[in-house]
Amino acid sequence: MTSPDPDLRSRLLQARLPVMPQILLKLLELCQADGAGMAEIARLVGSDAAMSVKLLQAANSAAYNRGGQKVGLQQGLGLLGSDMIKSLVISESVLQAFNGFAGGAASDLRRFWKHALLTAVLARDIARALNYAQPEEAYLAGLLHDVGRLALLAAAPDTYQLYFLAEDGASLCAAEREALHITHMEAGAWVVQRWQLDSFLGDAILYHHEPLERLSGAHLLVRMVFLAHALAGHDLAEPLPHALETLCQIPAPQLVELCEGAEMQVYKAASYLGIDLTGLEQPAAVADSAAAPAVDAAQRQLNDEVRDLALLNALGLSFARPKDDGQLLRLIRQQAQLLLELDSSAIFLMNGSGQHLLGASVPETRQRLLDFSIALGTDGVLDQATRGGLAFAAGGPGMRVAEEQLLRALGGEVLLCLPLCQGAQCLGLLLAGVTQRQRARLQRQERLLLGLAERAAAALQALAAGASADQRIATLQHEHREHARRVVHEINNPLSIIKNYLEVLDDKLAHQQPVQGEMDVLHGEIDRIGNIMGEYVGGAPAAQRSRGDVNHTIQTLAQLLRQSKFLPASVELVVQTSSQRCEIDGSADALKQILLNLLKNAVEALGRGGRIEIVNNGQVQRNGRPFYAICVSDNGPGIPPEHRSRLFSPVQSRKPGSNRGLGLSIVQGLVKQLGGSIACLSTTSMGTLFELCLPVPADLQLQAAAPSASLQDMD
Repeated sequence: MTSPDPDLRSRLLQARLPVMPQILLKLLELCQADGAGMAEIARLVGSDAAMSVKLLQAANSAAYNRGGQKVGLQQGLGLLGSDMIKSLVISESVLQAFNGFAGGAASDLRRFWKHALLTAVLARDIARALNYAQPEEAYLAGLLHDVGRLALLAAAPDTYQLYFLAEDGASLCAAEREALHITHMEAGAWVVQRWQLDSFLGDAILYHHEPLERLSGAHLLVRMVFLAHALAGHDLAEPLPHALETLCQIPAPQLVELCEGAEMQVYKAASYLGIDLTGLEQPAAVADSAAAPAVDAAQRQLNDEVRDLALLNALGLSFARPKDDGQLLRLIRQQAQLLLELDSSAIFLMNGSGQHLLGASVPETRQRLLDFSIALGTDGVLDQATRGGLAFAAGGPGMRVAEEQLLRALGGEVLLCLPLCQGAQCLGLLLAGVTQRQRARLQRQERLLLGLAERAAAALQALAAGASADQRIATLQHEHREHARRVVHEINNPLSIIKNYLEVLDDKLAHQQPVQGEMDVLHGEIDRIGNIMGEYVGGAPAAQRSRGDVNHTIQTLAQLLRQSKFLPASVELVVQTSSQRCEIDGSADALKQILLNLLKNAVEALGRGGRIEIVNNGQVQRNGRPFYAICVSDNGPGIPPEHRSRLFSPVQSRKPGSNRGLGLSIVQGLVKQLGGSIACLSTTSMGTLFELCLPVPADLQLQAAAPSASLQDMD
């Protein structure tokens, strides 16, 4: 688990993280004790007056007390049974601890607690289906799995309020890391760690958004909570993914049955715990029951309006932060996807004449939309939207071909067209493909949508001073293409390794040799592609994510290149690592990308063959500061003098491929993210040497690092 940045850690501490409720601790100990029965549970509950009142209310409800005569605590506990008592004690303890903790930052916690209770019920029922020894532990882990969202809300209310009501998914995690350098999974696991609960319970919280393939072999508690969270967010009208069946070896029909029963249990528990879930979707049997609490419709509308106003104010603040159009448009799309639960969206801006819409910010897999120029003036749905109203187009004969193309490109059953208007001026449209079900919900949220669009348009207009619409769109399209070129360039490196390793794998399988090592490499390179794509769509730079081991990265990369046949037989690779412990504040993936680009260039420079060296010289002093000095050199013909002056700038390369000439530019960007520097010394007689200097973390700095001359001194 990565630690939050020091500033956020202090803010979490200042937010006064709740202490673990003593009754919860004692109940967990009781559940783990051999032979503990109802008598011990009754004594525990009787020692807490507030908990006794809560359980008495449940025992005297129509669901348990059929006779109508009021019962006392001991009789009531007998009516409830040990399973219900444990569930209510765990739930009430957590609610008491956390409701006051973050309640001041957001007035509406209904969706949060409904999802938490649903995940808890599903985790417990899955545990029972698997004969797991501690179903109460699974229930608690499910209830706490998203508690990091409450912690972040309390620690950074102004920043996080915008994300708190967003749909929980991979895009939320990326947005959290970009904004706060920590995800709600890490924050939640940190809270549980401070409570000194079992580490596997913290792991269940930490890994509930992991890629499914990584969970194979994980502890059963981790897999059960992941499965419960996935089921809690799954629409039962859609078939369950087969991978969810295999995760805990529970067949799909049984999982569907668990889901169908869980919803009723959630609303029943919520009514006993005093959690108001009105206004949220609920089963008809619950909605029609007398036990369902009633809330005045006017009060509910007021609550929704206050919530929307708070969200829009937070959006206005976040839209004011970006310094350029490209960054702002990506943020607008990201926030719209989070708040409105859209799968993908695109922004088209009005050209200077107001007669065409041009693609300006589009999904990474829909680059062709940047070249799409849509003529206005035909009174289609796009024209209607540009006049200032929310518009939907559901296909059919009345839909223009251009609008059908947009719908097909963005996916979905209906095209959402949200105008970005400032007063009477329309700057462009935010477009998305949505389902009919989403359309009905979005129409109910029209005021929120138009408020979001108004604040986005105001931010765009504020950045527009001094540049014409056509100039801005052309610049945005160029930036987007350049960004995409860089991503394609970086993805080609792991793809080349994967391609070569597949040949190795094929050869080993033909000879019936073990291939686990090769499979591990393939999984690692596929994960690296995912990380690169994650950074492209808005995640935090890889350099911010963890601490990387320099020596290990160099050694594993060298082994990878040799085994994958990435290196020609005519090229000799020599590696020398330091005896010192060498770690950087940044991910090993970032360092791997840097070295791979440098090595790839060296291989291409050697042509018919030669020698490449990677040397980690350990800690050296540069300008009074300690750095790791890592050198990558080759004995090739050197870099032509006319190229040395703009070595780290994107150039038009003579090499084949549309994304050539970017490698060293990307290297320099990654080095800067790591806080380091890179220099080059190249001659026709000695070849080329790149020296990479990366800062040494404070806790690893030696008393007297070796002094060394830099390449700049030698140049």
